[in-house]
Amino acid sequence: MKIAHLSDIHFGRIAHPTIVDDLVADVGAHDVDLVVVSGDLTQRARTKQFLAARDMLDRFRAPVLVVPGNHDVFAWWHRPIGRIFDPLRKYRRLITPELRPTFRNACVAVLGLNTVHGLTIKGGHVDQTTREAVRSFFAGQPADVFKILVGHHHLAPLEALGRHDVARHATKTLAVMQEAGVDLYLCGHLHISHVEPIEVVPGCHRLVVASAGTATSSRGRRAHRHTNFYNLITVEEATFRIEERRYVPVQRWFEVMDETVFSREPAPDRQGC
Repeated sequence: MKIAHLSDIHFGRIAHPTIVDDLVADVGAHDVDLVVVSGDLTQRARTKQFLAARDMLDRFRAPVLVVPGNHDVFAWWHRPIGRIFDPLRKYRRLITPELRPTFRNACVAVLGLNTVHGLTIKGGHVDQTTREAVRSFFAGQPADVFKILVGHHHLAPLEALGRHDVARHATKTLAVMQEAGVDLYLCGHLHISHVEPIEVVPGCHRLVVASAGTATSSRGRRAHRHTNFYNLITVEEATFRIEERRYVPVQRWFEVMDETVFSREPAPDRQGC
């Protein structure tokens, strides 16, 4: 099972004239089974930007699972009323009406979250209804299925990334993820490519966080300020591998920057953890 994980596309701030074509080509060359996009398809939620994003998504041969990011809602200074009462109207009309998308096969179970809400500035929020959806979705999966959750915002502070945004009610959400046996959390938002395992409860089921850098925009940050990335994830019977792929503009290709291999852990013992 191969999954391409893209994030922070930001149509309206594309870094190189050919990068979108090259990204689509590289993903296609790896014959992936699923493309996951963890938010921020646009820079300012403009119709033209959403249409460009829709065109890119339609070019992938594999199924696509996408969630919104904080840049996909109406800007406060542009449409304040829409921002409060229907912040994702354009996203739902031009990208997908589904704000909690799912993908399932014999190998993986994937659930997408909407962590974006109109009353926030750029941070995220996970409400009780969403946490119950996480619990319910993964409770219905076979024990040997690899469980993936997708959201735009981070849910755990990672020291390697310095100070950064964490969604509100993240601690409660992580507890539900631990209980549900989620193996991998895919996110973005920070525009930094980083992979790190964490233990929500020490000694219990391990969760791996894969934060994708910006796939196509000029908005990279810190050490990745001028670099574009996406993740290529391979799930096998006993292991899973996350390949961080970096764009090389001169050659117009993506190359492997880093690769991390993890053993697959058994489903958590809910009595012990």
